[in-house]
Amino acid sequence: MATTDHNVIKPYGEGDSKKAEVGKMFDSIAPNYDLLNRGTSLGVDTLWRAKMIKQLDSAVHKKILDVATGTADVAIQTIKRANVDHVTGLDLSEGMLKYGRKKVSAAGLDDRITLVQGDSEDLPYEDDSFDAVTVSFGVRNFENLEKGLAEMRRVLRPGGKLVILEFSRITFAPIRWGFNFYFGKIMPLIGRLQSKDPRAYAYLFESVQAFPSGKAFTDKLDKLGYKQTECKALTFGIASIYTAVK
Repeated sequence: MATTDHNVIKPYGEGDSKKAEVGKMFDSIAPNYDLLNRGTSLGVDTLWRAKMIKQLDSAVHKKILDVATGTADVAIQTIKRANVDHVTGLDLSEGMLKYGRKKVSAAGLDDRITLVQGDSEDLPYEDDSFDAVTVSFGVRNFENLEKGLAEMRRVLRPGGKLVILEFSRITFAPIRWGFNFYFGKIMPLIGRLQSKDPRAYAYLFESVQAFPSGKAFTDKLDKLGYKQTECKALTFGIASIYTAVK
């Protein structure tokens, strides 16, 4: 890989902005996205999301913004598990939101979940609008990571909480070797069999390798003015939950 700067790792490298390419990619893989999540994590992602949602306190986190909401998995589970009042799910890809809206309606949650197409780096909300912001496997796709993190801080109310779930670079060698082989070699093969866009699977691996995980990520949160930043490793460090307070 020629660069370790996650901001310039793009799905196709066609000359478009990372934002445009990411939107195109997710529109393409939307029909298989939930299956992709199960496959890349061997199904453990459902447990990771449950742990992520446990970071919310329904007594104080009533109004939630779920950035990069995708097909609304976290938005739906947040209502069911944390019993918050309302979740606004925002995503760049209208293709993903199309499937998300069907899932929200099937769950009977149209009155408690609103899905909006929008840019995570230019959030269409006023300052101090939300009690908590969640992101599940989305921040590594930001074109400008610090701008996106700053925007999420802006729309959080004072004392509001940021909760991010993201894949990490594994430090324990035996696990790293096995994971990298599966993620870098096996998943692209699966992608060619089940997806119209196998390049998306290769991008997934590359974006994880380039992402500033662990302390490098909490350092960015600290730099932007977040407080009480923490990183909790999950499943041998394959993923991490990051929390911070405005």
